[in-house]
Formats: sequence, structure tokens, C-alpha cells
Amino acid sequence: MINYKENLKKIKAFVFDFDGVMTDGSVWMYADKETVRCGNIKDGYAIQYAVKKGYIIAVISGATSASINNRMESLGVSQIYTGRANKMETYKAFLKRNRLKSEEVVCMGDDIPDYEMMSKCGVAACPADAAEEIKGIAHYISPYPGGKGCVRDIIEQTLRLQDKWFHPDAVNW
Repeated sequence: MINYKENLKKIKAFVFDFDGVMTDGSVWMYADKETVRCGNIKDGYAIQYAVKKGYIIAVISGATSASINNRMESLGVSQIYTGRANKMETYKAFLKRNRLKSEEVVCMGDDIPDYEMMSKCGVAACPADAAEEIKGIAHYISPYPGGKGCVRDIIEQTLRLQDKWFHPDAVNW
């Protein structure tokens, strides 16, 4: 079996679940039906930097919330797929739209709805607190839980291996 780091050298795109990956999974629910989520600013930095470096970033989430779209758009992510009951269908359309091969994509998820798309990507990654079924198929389990730096972890590893991390432009948000 090839070490996942060898496969990171081929990566051109990242697909992330939102809740439980970019957030710690906690939500505060309000009467207006909007929820408030908690994420990690270092994950945000890594996302916007990867976008700057030419990587394709997508979010595929079962949740629907203006806060997801607002956060991702503020980081330069334009491929935001929310309210998706079947993530695999969306993942296939994402590959086709971007002319990508599965082996060129990192998928990071944390729970059973992410299982199918993670089983078809180049590098399947998950946070430390992912469901056991997801850990069972992951090529890489981050030491960081969801919403606590796992997104930064996998992006930084990939960019370092491709010699795209911490260039002079890294200091500009």
C-alpha cells in the first residue's frame, strides 16, 4: 500500500464536509432557525491560501445555512454545495465540472454521509473525532478534531509536499 503522503503529491483539489470537519460539531439553535457554528481561524487561513495557490476547494454538506456560504465565500471558495442528501452524486458532478480524476482530490469527512465519496477519492482524511466507520476507510486521521485545525493540517501537509507552503505571499491574507 502506498503511503498517503505519496498520493498528496498528486492533489489538485480538496473537498470538505462542513459540520464536524470545519466546525467542532456544536451548534447553537435560535428561534429564527439559523444556527451558529464554531470553527478555527487557522483552518480559514489555510483554505484561503490554498485557493490563492490555485487549488480547487469545495464544500459538500447536508446542512443548509447562510453562515456556511458566507464563511466559505469570504475565504474565496466558490464551489459550495449545501443541502445535499446524496454527497456522492455531488462529488461526481464536482469531478466532471473541474475535469479532475478522483486521485487528484482529498476528501475530508467525519460521519457516515461522507463514507461513499471518501471511499472514491485519492486521499481520504478525517478529524480525530470522526465516526469509527470513517476512520476505518481514512488514509489519514488528523490528530486534530473537527473545528480544531484538522483542515489546516491536511492542507498544510499537501502544500508542503508540493513546495507551495510558506512562500513570500504567505504573509498576505
